[in-house]
Amino acid sequence: MTLDFDVIVIGGGNAALCAALAARESGARILVIECAPEAERGGNSRFTAGGMRVAYRGVEDLMRLIPDLTEEEKAITDFGAYPEGQFYDDLCRITQYRTNPQLAETLVTRSFQTLKWMRGKGIRFAPIYGRQAFKVEGRFQFWGGLTVEAWGGGPGLIDALYSAAIRNGIDVRYASRALNLIHDNNTVRGVMVRSATGTAPVYGRAVVLACGGFEANAEARARYLGPGWDLAKVRGTRFNNGDGIRMALDIGAMPYGNWSGCHAVGWDRNAPEFGDLSVGDGFQKHSYPFGIMVNAHGRRFVDEGADFRNYTYAKYGRAILEQPGQFAWQVFDHKVAHLLRDEYRIKRVTKVSADTLEELADKLEDVDAAGFIDEVRAYNAAVTLDRPFNPNIKDGRRTRGLAVDKSNWANTIDTPPFEAYAVTCGITFTFGGLRIDHEARVINTDGVPITGLYAAGELVGGLFYFNYPGGTGLMSGSVFGAIAGAAAGRFALG
Repeated sequence: MTLDFDVIVIGGGNAALCAALAARESGARILVIECAPEAERGGNSRFTAGGMRVAYRGVEDLMRLIPDLTEEEKAITDFGAYPEGQFYDDLCRITQYRTNPQLAETLVTRSFQTLKWMRGKGIRFAPIYGRQAFKVEGRFQFWGGLTVEAWGGGPGLIDALYSAAIRNGIDVRYASRALNLIHDNNTVRGVMVRSATGTAPVYGRAVVLACGGFEANAEARARYLGPGWDLAKVRGTRFNNGDGIRMALDIGAMPYGNWSGCHAVGWDRNAPEFGDLSVGDGFQKHSYPFGIMVNAHGRRFVDEGADFRNYTYAKYGRAILEQPGQFAWQVFDHKVAHLLRDEYRIKRVTKVSADTLEELADKLEDVDAAGFIDEVRAYNAAVTLDRPFNPNIKDGRRTRGLAVDKSNWANTIDTPPFEAYAVTCGITFTFGGLRIDHEARVINTDGVPITGLYAAGELVGGLFYFNYPGGTGLMSGSVFGAIAGAAAGRFALG
């Protein structure tokens, strides 16, 4: 056997590139195998807004990640703090206390130092002003535990990571699909790769799997997530078909985590089947806490104000998929129109507007107009006005007496012009995957690490169940990518 590389990384997104960069620090020879062509490189990471949920103690910590933060920005902004304990509690609460405690603790306690490490590799960060802070009485206040994003969003993150890979002498092969792992006696020796020149083995001392979940595979979605999931739109790359998970299971890896669960959001009803790089994450529609969502019967079906959108958006895609026709309409009046995120203003958006509710009802395609009017009247009558509306906090402005009450940010829908946006379910990534240990080694069904095999990113199971705190996916990919790469590099040169 001819050894081609020390560490082979399968995948081309944030987790994969963090793994490659960390492995390279040991002096190992690295190959990144990306099944997408170069024009579509970056996996799901490229389709994100670049948000990174990180534990920090205050603005002084943020300055270590964002040294170009201006004095003016600091003067007009309450950045608050997001201590490790709160991050850990949020992750536990949102996953209904199913998250693996060891994985969760590693993610939380390594989050800040991982972003510092990435900063050292040339990755820049910025505050998420446009999505996570509203200006109230002349001052911005961040909410929901999410303050930091990669400069340039997901595309900027991917470009910076690939630039770092080139500077560090990492070999990347595009349009190359890993087919199966080469192994013997619970030890991985390399991978079979198919490219334009044919199929051939590539040998290495260690392999890192970081090639996403099975969200782009309609058959696997229906098999594991359940009936109807084959109809969901795919928010990101068309290449995440679960190949990495399959290859590991084929050699005895332990399946782990919430295999019937996924991250799924409200997504434009007429978006294409897979993500469009020219639009990125612009098809998402996440300002629903400030309005109402109705189904084909014109009825509300979720508490739009149950929590900050960071803690509900990843589960409401499932709720929309469960509605008749797999769609809903988000409805807003003029009082909150200025709070709608930029994604509501893109050219490719399914939107209607009207000066009266009756006119709006007639424009809501596939919706019972009379049912909608009745629902809005009942909702308006149930809104309590004893608390002021404040988008930066859970303000307790709610409804009372409805079948589905709204817990926060409840405003009457009565001020024209009215706007409505059609959404369906957009799946981001799946929660089921492989079991890993503290060094990101893949564990087999006997509970023993598979020698030379590591994993990071979406295909790691055990972190997310039922739901997901916004910004934790990229952070998880970075943390466990760096751990996997460093461990693989040490093993390869051991």
